[in-house]
Amino acid sequence: MSIQWFPGHMAKAKRLLADQLKWVDVVIELGDARLPESSRNPLLQELLGSKPKMILLNKADLADPQWTDRWLKELRKTSPVLAVSAVSGFGVGKIVPELERIVAGKNDRLAAKGVRSRSIRAMVVGIPNIGKSSLINQLIGSAKAKTGNKPGVTRGNQWIRIHEKVELLDTPGLLWPKFDDPEVGKKLAAAGAIRDEVLNLEELSDWLLGWLKKYYPTTLSRYTKEVSTVTLEEIGRSRGCLVKGGHVDLLKAAQIFLREFRSGALGKVTLDHLLL
Repeated sequence: MSIQWFPGHMAKAKRLLADQLKWVDVVIELGDARLPESSRNPLLQELLGSKPKMILLNKADLADPQWTDRWLKELRKTSPVLAVSAVSGFGVGKIVPELERIVAGKNDRLAAKGVRSRSIRAMVVGIPNIGKSSLINQLIGSAKAKTGNKPGVTRGNQWIRIHEKVELLDTPGLLWPKFDDPEVGKKLAAAGAIRDEVLNLEELSDWLLGWLKKYYPTTLSRYTKEVSTVTLEEIGRSRGCLVKGGHVDLLKAAQIFLREFRSGALGKVTLDHLLL
């Protein structure tokens, strides 16, 4: 299964992001705590250059906490990083103080020149369906930003005041044109960062089943006692995905399985593991 997806509007988003970087003091790179490495766009690393950056690992409530702790230690070697949940609000209160700390040096230098300090201007970037709009809603305390449950809902760019000291530029989700590692594409697809309409959901589900059997076998116990041999067909039977003749609708079974995985119903899972 080869997964590549780079809609035309993402090429435009890349150009806009590159142009607007000059207007911001710090970039907030939003990643997925289940995919601390795979959800970070290598194109962004090239575009950002030396611009001050903070990494937020969103959806921490869905990730394996032991692996989240390991990834936080690893990523802090190069950038400030926080684990957050845009749904529950976990960790969100630490974001503004961290932004203030990051730009403190710049503001001190400006103050020494007699330049009056202004609001911090930040830009939030990340892949589609990573939770940018939901995070902004948490920060401003109301549902003013447009949200959706499919990748690619937020298309325009807009400045939003999230705090008396911080203005935030929301940007469309940005994927990259080619996944050098096929596993990265599969992980992103399993987590919901790529539109289901362009995927073979049965193949994706088979891959995810194999991955969970290897690393998180107990997550499959909701479907059968024999987790080591569970198949998509068994999952379909357990969820009543039957059609005429007693056959299993494998597409429907795959949709249910992926939905339950993405929602956290199978348990807390991290798909990116560090080499120990």
